Parts: sequence; C-alpha cells; structure tokens
Amino acid sequence: MDIRDAIHVRAHVCGPALSEEQTSKPRGSERLAAVGVWQVSSSSSTMAPLLARPLTRFAATHYSPLILLRTMSSGNFLINQPKYAFLKELGLAETNKGVFNGKWFGNGEVITSYCPANKQPIAQVQQGTVQDLDECIKASKEAWQVWADMPAPARGEIVRQIGEALRAKLVPLGQLVAVEMGKIKPEGIGEVQEYVDICDFAVGLSRMVGGSVLPSERPGHVLMENWNPLGVVGVITAFNFPVAVYGWNSAIAMVCGDTLVWKGAPTTPLVSIATTKIVESVLVKNNLPAAVSTLCCGGADVGTAMAKDERVPLVSFTGSTNVGNKVALMVQERFGRHLLELGGNNAIIVDEDADPEMVVRAALFACVGTAGQRCTTTRRLILHHTLHDVIVERLVKAYGNFMSRIGDPLDDGTLYGPMHSQQGIDGFLATVKEAQALGGKVVFGGKVMEREGYFVEPTIITGMPHDAPVVQKETFAPIVYILKCSSVDEGISWNNEVKQGLSSSLFTQNLANVFKWLGPKGSDCGIININIPTNGAEIGGAFGGEKHTGGGRESGSDAWKQYMRRSTCTINYTKELPLAQGIKFE
Repeated sequence: MDIRDAIHVRAHVCGPALSEEQTSKPRGSERLAAVGVWQVSSSSSTMAPLLARPLTRFAATHYSPLILLRTMSSGNFLINQPKYAFLKELGLAETNKGVFNGKWFGNGEVITSYCPANKQPIAQVQQGTVQDLDECIKASKEAWQVWADMPAPARGEIVRQIGEALRAKLVPLGQLVAVEMGKIKPEGIGEVQEYVDICDFAVGLSRMVGGSVLPSERPGHVLMENWNPLGVVGVITAFNFPVAVYGWNSAIAMVCGDTLVWKGAPTTPLVSIATTKIVESVLVKNNLPAAVSTLCCGGADVGTAMAKDERVPLVSFTGSTNVGNKVALMVQERFGRHLLELGGNNAIIVDEDADPEMVVRAALFACVGTAGQRCTTTRRLILHHTLHDVIVERLVKAYGNFMSRIGDPLDDGTLYGPMHSQQGIDGFLATVKEAQALGGKVVFGGKVMEREGYFVEPTIITGMPHDAPVVQKETFAPIVYILKCSSVDEGISWNNEVKQGLSSSLFTQNLANVFKWLGPKGSDCGIININIPTNGAEIGGAFGGEKHTGGGRESGSDAWKQYMRRSTCTINYTKELPLAQGIKFE
C-alpha cells in the first residue's frame, strides 16, 4: 500500500516532509509546531547537543525532518485532557518508552505524537536505536527457547487469552487508533476487532497445523512432511492499520511457535506501545517470557537493521512498493524470507446489467472510507458506457450528502476523518493538479478543507484516459477516477494493466462474466470480488496481492505456512536399504 513508508523516518506524526530549504529557514517555534515538525523534549540529556539546530537523519531516505527541541507544558498534551482520559486506561503516560524486550526502555530520540484531526500533541515517546533493536532480537531468541517447546495448543491458549485481553480494551484501543491515525472510531474499534478475530482463528489453527503422510515407493518406509517454527519473525507495519496488521502476523506466528520483533510506523508509536502492553500482560500473567512479543519503535535505521539481520529469518513488511522492493532485496541478499503487502490501485468494474444504486452505495465507502488511506481503497471506477452518466450523477449526489458527516473521528456520527499528515495532503493536491493537466475534470471535491486538522474533500475525477500516468499510479488519498468502458472484457483489460494487483471487484448479474472474471483471463489480483466493493476483506481468507503488491499472504487460509519451515522426512522401519527409483548400488 502506498502509505507513508513504515520503514522510513518522516516528519513527525502529522507533519510534512520538510525540504532542505525548509529546514534551513525555520520561521519560529509556533509556525513549526503548526505544520507538525518533530518536537523533542529538551529534558533529554542525550539530545542536549542538538538543541535548536536542524538535523537531517538517515542519508538513505529522502526525508529531511527538522528536530525542534523545546519543553512542552504538561497541559498541552491531549492525554491530560478529560476527553482523552481513555489513553491512560491503556497504560500510556505523558512520556512513554518505545522499546520492549521484557522491560520497557529506549535510547533514541524523544518524539511527540500528534493528532491529525486537530494537530494537537497527544503524548511523547522515546524511540529505540539499532542497538536497542539488537537487545530485542537477543531477548526474542532467548524467549523462543521456551516458546518453541510449548505444545501448539498451549500456545493457542495464550493467543486466546490475548484475544480476551484485547476484547477488554476494545473501545479505548480503538479510540486511540482514531486519535493517532485519524480513522473514525467505528473503524478504529473494528480494526482492534480484527486482531481479536484472528486470535480466534489462530486458536483453532493451533490444533490443526499439520503435515502430510505420503505414499512411499519403497517397502517398509514412511514418507511425510513436517512443519516447525522459523524462530524470530520481524514485523514492520504501516500507519493506516497500526493494530490489525500486527495482529494478523503475530497471532499466526505465535501459534506456529515463533517469537516476534515489531517495528510499528514511526507516526503511530502510541498504538504500538498500547498494543504491546496488552500482549505483555497476558505473557506475564502466564509466567512466560514477555520477550515472546518485543517492540522497537524507530525510524529507517531500525527497519534497515531488521531487514539485514540474519537472526530474523522472516520479515513481514507492509508499506509502499518502492520501500518494499528495498526490503525484499535486503532480506533476499542474506537468503531470508520476506512477506510483502504493498501497493494497491484497485478497480470496480460495472457491467451494463448492474444495479446503479447498489454500485453507488458500495463505491461510497470503498472510495472515501478512512479518507482513502486503505490499501484496498477503490481508486478506479470502470463503468459500462450505458451506466456512466447515471452513476456519476448519483455518486456526486451521495458525496454531497456525505459531507455533513465529516468531523472529529472520535465523535459519534462522523463517517470521514482527516488525512494522516501534511504529507498526505501534499500528495493529494499534487495528484489533483496533475489529473487536471491531463484533461481530467473534478466533478466533486479537489480542495483542502479550511478547518482544524488535515482534512481534504473526497474527490471524483472524470474524463481521464485509462492509461494516463496519474491513473496508473496509486495516490494514498480519497481520489477516484471514473472511467468509461465499452465492455466487461475492456474493463478487465484496464483492471489488469496497472502494476499493482491487490483487490478488484465486478458488479454484474451475468453468470458468464462472473466465471470469466474469476478465471485465468480475468482479474490478476490477489483479491477478486463480485457484487461487493474492493475493501472489507475477511480474516478467514488469505490477504495479499500479486505483481507490485508483493505476492505475500497474511491472515487466514494456509498463510500459516509462511511462518514455518517444511521438512520432507523419510523413515525406514526395516533392516533393508532399498534405494528410490529402483536404483541398485551393489
């Protein structure tokens, strides 16, 4: 998913990526705070030498965030305000350690997490360093010695308890997702529910993971396949699903016998900390090594170190195609495994016999839910020419009615929250400008909203060529291109011509088109839907996509196989030594 790359350091939680010119010309602390640069507590002795000077970090990344050091009054933090009292229910404080390996610590920079809905500081986090990551991996390997010896059903019982602990914190953790990421409260709670649900799935899996017994061609022999855990699994997640993606990976990996090292997105560290505290509580209660699930908040250096570390046999990365490619190369260079969930340029194709009202209802949430910041968001709406005008008219009307539901993600009734950062807004504006230059017509939206927070208008653009460069790329914003096609066959061709291959949908009543869509010449995506939108995948099916989406599969089905190693085993229970293929060596 083309999100603010989880492995990359960016300008603060809600902040823009600052250019070298911007970092050399600060306009004062209030201006810098307003645009969301990092703020680091001046009380940190380790940061004292850096007081009040620009700092460009990690030459490997193109971001150049400015670190602004100043003391902030306790009253400035949302965590101290009554409306956000639920944050303390999650064990969060005004200042939090961002590294856990059985104990909480951190030797990196102190950053401030901001709320994208109002640009206000939530709380602070002291991040980890590459050395802190090393301590996490060491502790995780040591914990594996205990964890791998437990029977799989016993590990499943621990995961069941984690699910119960998450249920107990379902609402406050979901609210934290809304505050720090920006998605509306029902979506935030739903995301935590995904972790709960995958725990349930994993509990059942813990009694079902098995190999195969195969017919041997040699008498007195047994041929079988056996599965064992990999060891330490590294998980790098993104800001837009700061709980669920870790849940997908961790619940399955844990019942498979693996331990975990997690690097959450640099801009949602509070969610990572709160989630880890819930998992920690269950492990401690059961007298197990808490380092079964470790955490190292940090930036590009931490992500790069994890990708290159031979002690981590599998790295699961969720982020942009560009960064995912770099991660894959680093992991492959050491012959490790990678699980990638990357970009999605998803399309809904509408056949001539589809119900326009059903299409409009499906497209509304698929296009504007989470302010367009889902990897499964619908970015292209490919309409049969006979339905094009009526669906455009109805969708524009639906967008107009929807505008009254924009607001604070925590408020009841809000259906549309902010973009996660200024960087997202910059991408939105640049894309709208590019589309217009290529002949696109903005029939709804296209502007930044003049209100508190990082809000943009959900946007509909018509009149674009299907192969225009801006249509072919994924912009992580609430922009949908409406394209006019002459047939389902043409629509399928356009669906498949983009480099990404995550999710796709066809609205039709034609049975022949259904099976064409599902067949070898149909959609080339990992997720293929019929008469439902591109988003909203269930945990029972393996989640992921093809081509530049990375080819990985997370969550349900047989995705567990990625977290284990397979051995082909032959047992001779006789005193004879026959060779395979009838070979005689006498």
